[in-house]
Amino acid sequence: MIDPISWAHSWPYILTAFIGGYSIGSVPFGLLFTKMSGLGDIRDIGSGNIGATNVLRTGKKGIAAATLSADIIKGVFAALIGAQFGPDIAVVAALGAFLGHLFPVWLKFQGGKGVATTLGIILALSWQTGLVAVGIWLLTALVFRYSSLAALLGAIAAPISAWWLATPQLVELFAVFTVLIWIRHHANIRRLLKGEETKIGAKSQETVPDESTS
Repeated sequence: MIDPISWAHSWPYILTAFIGGYSIGSVPFGLLFTKMSGLGDIRDIGSGNIGATNVLRTGKKGIAAATLSADIIKGVFAALIGAQFGPDIAVVAALGAFLGHLFPVWLKFQGGKGVATTLGIILALSWQTGLVAVGIWLLTALVFRYSSLAALLGAIAAPISAWWLATPQLVELFAVFTVLIWIRHHANIRRLLKGEETKIGAKSQETVPDESTS
């Protein structure tokens, strides 16, 4: 990963990149968009997740699409800004954005699961890897209609495809994303195994008790 010539000279830039990326990633667009559209607090709807899949359960496809786009764009934005200062800073800013989405200080560190933001980061840092991950996600979502399963398989595809399409540094970064995404989906994995997972587009007004409010 990062191997600076001198930590004494590099740490201010690394810290700045991480804080900047975290600040960008921590913006909870799903929560903001649903409140602005009069839908209330998305954390009180469906699974309680602030991501696009749960926003879609409100029946507002436009708001869900806006949430998905914004979460992807903030990943792209953080990664591209960091890339202007070199690959190491890009990795730090990207990691900051990912953790900011998962653990936003504004929401008492209860954020999203990181799938859309991760996709934006991967597309920005290795578009070829991003296309593979998107392809796996879309194919899984179309065939099985489970957003969580599509996210889990797409996450696995990222570091594997990056082994051939990107740098070892990005393979490591994407592997970290994959591990954390799987951890954040632990409740979804249990429901998938039990056959109780909600399919894409299904409406729900009751909060699922064993899913994190993310």
